[in-house]
Formats: sequence, structure tokens, C-alpha cells
Amino acid sequence: MEQTNLYSDAHLVVAAIRILERRNSVPPSIDNISEFLSFSPEQGNYICRKLDETGVIEIVEGPFGTRLFLKNHLALEDIPKNIKTSSMGEELEKFKNSRKELDQRVKSIQAEQAEKKKNLFAKLEDQLKKHLEAK
Repeated sequence: MEQTNLYSDAHLVVAAIRILERRNSVPPSIDNISEFLSFSPEQGNYICRKLDETGVIEIVEGPFGTRLFLKNHLALEDIPKNIKTSSMGEELEKFKNSRKELDQRVKSIQAEQAEKKKNLFAKLEDQLKKHLEAK
């Protein structure tokens, strides 16, 4: 499979916005762009969000859905040409790693809570014994 980069994909998205806007007389949605370019919805969203961050396009959410508008097509040339578009496998691996870290934090918090609970019951038991011995 051919490796794509963000620069090339950005040019494709901008061209697709122009074509679909001309063909349908309405600004396209991210789904329209993804379908037109045979991108997965995730990849289409990723590229459009990156283009929105760089100021190339503007994503407008309204009552009729999310629409894409060209904002500054010249900003395309500011995108580095050697940055590869991350593959789904890489993104999935990042997500799995973040989930592992989160699971480890949850386990450590649960262990701390269990230890606090154990200490509290031990303290209460000692107080109860002292109270019973005092009587």
C-alpha cells in the first residue's frame, strides 16, 4: 500500500471540497469528503481536524450538520511534506498504551483505597477493644 503524507492528503481534501461544493451547490460534510476520496471516516476526520487547526479550512457545525469551508488554501504550503499520515495501526497502538496507563492508575488507586479501608477497620477494632476493656 502506498504511504501517504499529510501534505498530499490535504491537497486532495481541498480539491474535494471545491469539487463537491461546485457539484452540489452546498458545502460538503466530512462524510462527503471521506466517501468521495475513499478515506475511512476516521482518516477523513483526522485530516479535516488538522486542516482546521492549520487554518486551511473551517469546520462549521450547524443545524444541518457539520460543513467544511475553504478558509486559506495558501496555508497548505506551510504543511511539511515529509510528515506521514499516521496509520490506523499506529493510532490503535497509542490508544491501547493510553488505556494500559489508565488501567494501571485505576489499580493503584484501588489498592490505596483498600489499604486505607483496612487501616480504618483496624483502628476501629482497636478503639472497640479499648472501649470494651474500659467497661
